[in-house]
Amino acid sequence: MARFEYHLFPYLSDNYGVLIHDPDSGATAAVDCGEAGALLGALEQKGWKLTELWITHHHPDHTDGLMEVKQATGCLVRGPELKSKPIAGLDETYWDGGSFTFAGERIGVIATPGHTTDMINFHLAGEATVFTGDTLFTLGCGRIFEGDPAMMWQSLQKLMALPAETVVYSSHEYTLANAKFALSVDPENATLKARAGKFEAMRAEGRPTVPSTMAEELATNPFLRASDPAIRVHLGMEAADDGAVFAEIRRRKDHF
Repeated sequence: MARFEYHLFPYLSDNYGVLIHDPDSGATAAVDCGEAGALLGALEQKGWKLTELWITHHHPDHTDGLMEVKQATGCLVRGPELKSKPIAGLDETYWDGGSFTFAGERIGVIATPGHTTDMINFHLAGEATVFTGDTLFTLGCGRIFEGDPAMMWQSLQKLMALPAETVVYSSHEYTLANAKFALSVDPENATLKARAGKFEAMRAEGRPTVPSTMAEELATNPFLRASDPAIRVHLGMEAADDGAVFAEIRRRKDHF
């Protein structure tokens, strides 16, 4: 049973932020801060005081509100070691295999360069929860801006190795577009078809499609399914290695 409380909130056009709250100590962390007002408003709504801010990567829609929130709350800011562009306001930095403690729980850091070279994920093994930033989305993965397909495939494999029950919080509401693309490369996947239909209904009701689980993503997310025989046949890549199949799926999504 989860010890922490989680509060997902939208900001900008399609981003999600998350608050992580320990009801015993009162400690509260937030993942990313692209818009200070949205984060401060979520804290006010919940009646929680921010103690930590965790940054996944340097893109403005994840960092633009950082300094304002830090000044307003006095929170500790944790983020990636500087691998691409500097992030002003970081107090502590981490990279692959690093960890820190939040409210008595170990938070592991998984580096997943590809979308950017400074991308990190925050893994709460004791809570079976991971915050994947712009690496892994519901039915999708991040566009490759600073890395290359081989780097991104290696990064995704780290997440694929997490326990199937792991809850995946990603940073954007891209799911309907992702579902449409997924069906274009994995059209006979009955589980994917059912999931896509469910998401259509959820979005029609204004409900978020985040979080998901690693088991659901492994079963339906084409970017994690490079070894699947049906996808390989559909792509005409039966004899290719997994990295090449992933690269072709990513190339197709970029032009979809």
